Amino acid sequence: MNLFRSITVVAISTALLITAVQQLSAQTRLPAIIGSNMVLQRNAPIPIWGWAAPGQRVRVEFAGQSVVATAGVDSLWQIRLLPLKTSDIGRTMTFSSGRQQTKLHNILVGEVWLCSGQSNMEYPIDKTEYKYANPAKGIDISEAELKKAHPGIRVIKIETKFNFRDATTRGWQEGEGKTFARTSAVAFFFAKQLQAKLGVPIGVITSAWNGSRIEPWTHRDAYKDIPAFTEDIKQNDSVLDNELAGKMYKSMIAPLVPFTIKGVIWYQGESNCLIEEHDMRYAYKMRAMIAYWRKQWNTNLPFYYVLLAPFNYTEWKNNIPHTAESLPKFWEQQVAAAQIPKTDFIVTTDLVDNFKDIHPPYKWIVGNRLANVALSKTYSQTGMAHSYAQYKRKKVSGDKLILYFKNAKGFRTSDGKSPDFFEIAGADGRYLPGDAVIKNNTVVVSNPKINRPTEARFGWTEEATPNLINADGLPTVPFRTNGEKWKFKE
Repeated sequence: MNLFRSITVVAISTALLITAVQQLSAQTRLPAIIGSNMVLQRNAPIPIWGWAAPGQRVRVEFAGQSVVATAGVDSLWQIRLLPLKTSDIGRTMTFSSGRQQTKLHNILVGEVWLCSGQSNMEYPIDKTEYKYANPAKGIDISEAELKKAHPGIRVIKIETKFNFRDATTRGWQEGEGKTFARTSAVAFFFAKQLQAKLGVPIGVITSAWNGSRIEPWTHRDAYKDIPAFTEDIKQNDSVLDNELAGKMYKSMIAPLVPFTIKGVIWYQGESNCLIEEHDMRYAYKMRAMIAYWRKQWNTNLPFYYVLLAPFNYTEWKNNIPHTAESLPKFWEQQVAAAQIPKTDFIVTTDLVDNFKDIHPPYKWIVGNRLANVALSKTYSQTGMAHSYAQYKRKKVSGDKLILYFKNAKGFRTSDGKSPDFFEIAGADGRYLPGDAVIKNNTVVVSNPKINRPTEARFGWTEEATPNLINADGLPTVPFRTNGEKWKFKE
């Protein structure tokens, strides 16, 4: 069963691709991320850079500003525009070098986000090319959006190519047409929700690779100061858990720096779940990647991500044994990573139709939920449904366990039935189904065969689709009361 789309080598006309060749003159060029139709981040300094013959002067003019730079001995030149105000009117950026001049057109100023991960982030608005499943519940919102124009949303997709000196892309596009159809559905719906609430242009950069693990997205130097990886580095400082570190970072993230962005959304983890991460290694890997990306952009970027959806990992054949607990144990590591400052996650246990499909179709909900986190935490907007009920502590009361949560206001079930997917154990550690009752935003769990309960767990299986939700209608985070601990350290 091939659940990940295999990487297909596609010959794309060089006339369509922009691979570090926005030419000003025979010796001067711009990076692929800078082009017509782009969105620039508002209210922040804007680096603009490129390459020219050493000593060559380049003038950049935009929005009433005119700045000159001289290429260094390494051919790099860079200017910095002063912070810009929001603008939904397309404007022109002019570059002059000697007698040569070129112009980039239709540039907006608003909010810019980087969207990265593996196939569930790469998953396009038009899913027909890869024959992804239609949603079983309700209408397919993605198909409806393909028929509309979204002039205030600009997208750029970084192609899955290795070892280029710059990113490979068809460039920035307005939100319509065939190129738009190839963009990430999660990224688009994230942008759409932001634009609806903020009322400003939104630019999204999609840089995702199907089937990828987290290690290739992280430069190898990021692991050197983390004790959890000391022994790995002693053996080989370029390979971590049999995966070459940084190979995607080099061609799909590094070329984007220092283009100003507001933050990052991340949908990845399936491939790391399949290697049975242990000792909270995935949380450490998240720490390494986030810290390194923030260092490169020289700012404390907000970083919001997706807890994986339920899926039959036990059926995956990769010479590593998997159990029904493989996914819950991975969730535990994803949840722990939210201790990293300015990070948060969303839950997707309610967005699955088929446990054999690793690509759930409800990407508009994923995008909306990520956007609501950003709107609340990055843009300080109130009233956004973004908080998921999480286990805090337990209390033994006779033959019952009382479970306390944060973000549990308005606890109820989505189907009006008793809360499901609870289990309870006594001193012998054997878990039995729990009879769960909601009481004053706590959950009281018991089983007639257990007189003195000690532990409980919730949604602790790869097919968990629990019905317990809070007042915002958001699903509760799976947990176990005796879970593995992890503490973030700078």
